[in-house]
Amino acid sequence: MPTNTALFPQYQLGSAYDEMFTAPNIPRPHYDLLYQRLNEFGADELYHRQQAADLSFLHQGITFTVYGREEGTEKIFPYDLLPRIIHADEWDILERGLTQRITALNLFLNDIYHDGKILRDKIIPRELLYTCPHYRREMRGVNIPKGVYISVVGTDLIRMPNGDFVVLEDNLRVPSGVSYMLANRQVMRNVFPKMFANYDVRPIHNYGQVLVNTLRALAPRGISDPTIVLLTPGVYNSAYYEHTFLAREMGIELVEGRDLLVHNNIVYMRTSAGLRRVDVIYRRVDDDFLDPLAFRSDSTLGVSGLFNAYRAGNVALANAIGTGVADDKAVYTYVPHMIKYYLGEDPIINNVETYVCWEHAQKDYVLANLDKLVVKAVGESGGYGMLIGPQSTAEERDQFRQRIIQNPRNYIAQPTIMLSTAPCFIDGRVEARHVDLRPYILYGDTITIVPGGLTRVALRKGSLVVNSSQGGGSKDTWVLR
Repeated sequence: MPTNTALFPQYQLGSAYDEMFTAPNIPRPHYDLLYQRLNEFGADELYHRQQAADLSFLHQGITFTVYGREEGTEKIFPYDLLPRIIHADEWDILERGLTQRITALNLFLNDIYHDGKILRDKIIPRELLYTCPHYRREMRGVNIPKGVYISVVGTDLIRMPNGDFVVLEDNLRVPSGVSYMLANRQVMRNVFPKMFANYDVRPIHNYGQVLVNTLRALAPRGISDPTIVLLTPGVYNSAYYEHTFLAREMGIELVEGRDLLVHNNIVYMRTSAGLRRVDVIYRRVDDDFLDPLAFRSDSTLGVSGLFNAYRAGNVALANAIGTGVADDKAVYTYVPHMIKYYLGEDPIINNVETYVCWEHAQKDYVLANLDKLVVKAVGESGGYGMLIGPQSTAEERDQFRQRIIQNPRNYIAQPTIMLSTAPCFIDGRVEARHVDLRPYILYGDTITIVPGGLTRVALRKGSLVVNSSQGGGSKDTWVLR
């Protein structure tokens, strides 16, 4: 084994679980080959390969949009060169746990929009559910294809200091980021072809085909060869690159609301050859903007009459309208109860300990410990609407204290957990940065979990915020066979 450890002089192991090392310069067995290769390459070689990776992202136009920045919004997605590696045994646990979770969440959604048994049995408070802004009373009694509400899910996982994975939150409305997962893999295979070949990494290249098969399975009854489209808000949306990427991967049309119309409760797409019926819509537009006749009347992003066509069973939507109620961060705290209630099982992957400010005693605890907790607005994403107590100022804590007092239903809090760290190539050397993991779960005829997911990285030293809008990046995730 090479003895040159010049790449790692600044690599500091703290209280967090480290993905690569058990002790300084002692890699975990499944990281040993990577550790050897990195030391053989040295800093100069890694720098050139990082440049090649960045150039590849630039040429492919792999970008995201940051709102509210005066200097311009379009950014090349930050990419770290070094892969995150997950052992096959660990992945088996994650796969079983995520399958269990999405099954229970889907049963929950079907229940609350039909019989409401879980509410009658007082497993979840009615008031908590009915005060959720993403609960859609319009969906009561609506039967959807195959009873599948959540076809595309991105569940955020973090690793505790003891090495166990836990669920930080679920993303059930319009989860994003899968295009970066696929792009990371493509770039990694080009930049490190030999090293990639030496690891027996499970493939993810067929995600587009699995996704289109998932969507095909949702087609209305009697449609054997459905027409599927991806509905995008348009070029100014933060994930527009991903929308174009996925439409191309699946071989389907990318459409905006103005490209569709509804006649006699049938959805049609305008084409150069005339109108063409649409059977399945993979929508990347939020509920509020889908249909100005049913939801926000000022929306120009949706399709007038779409909800009536959906309610009539003439078109399928992925994900279903109203799924956001299940990724409300207050409702999230009840997912272990859902698993026990619907499946009669204990959760394979637990939640992070969470305090719901809607409950009086828990609110008082949160208000007394704002300097120690992470406080989140229940409906926000992307790292917005969040207070990280230990890194906050007294003024910021006072602002959140007033917000919680004024609207306790809108906030939850969690302990400040040191996310696991992984090696990242930063300024010519390898340093530890905090990471999470967003696997992607597809639910059609069967449940399929892509062997990998998006590892998001807090590139700023000491930061626990991995969102790209807040200075985060990503890296390739290798699941070993």
